[in-house]
Amino acid sequence: MQIPQPRIEVSIGTQTLALWDGSRLVKQWPCSTSKFGIGFREGSNQTPLGAFRVAEKFGDGLNQRTVFKARVPAGEWDPAQAVEGDLIVSRILWLEGAESRNANTRERYIYIHGTNEEGRVGQVGSHGCVRMRNADVAELFAATPPGTPVWIEE
Repeated sequence: MQIPQPRIEVSIGTQTLALWDGSRLVKQWPCSTSKFGIGFREGSNQTPLGAFRVAEKFGDGLNQRTVFKARVPAGEWDPAQAVEGDLIVSRILWLEGAESRNANTRERYIYIHGTNEEGRVGQVGSHGCVRMRNADVAELFAATPPGTPVWIEE
């Protein structure tokens, strides 16, 4: 499902991510942004604001339970097993800042990605990234090519 004019908007206030086709809302999903708040500083684990674009995508054709380490598949998440930490699961849309204030976003490894904490999606909880349920991020991934504009707001 490729969208002709895709655009992604993330609202930190409502913990939602919306996919637009020009001026038409295609779909909206719950998401989770940083439990450390909003910020731009390296090492802060905060979610940055402003204009971005999808620089690269990882996970095309892989199982939605694929776990990534440094953007490389590193096994599969088993929901029946307890896991310590916030895993990067399913798909990765790697963001690149389009403004001077968020120009370090790519170097901070800020992604839109799936998570092993799907039950917590819809409330703050990440380490700077935008987390989504795995099926939801796979659907978003399929609809958005590299270069897709992204806007993150309070």
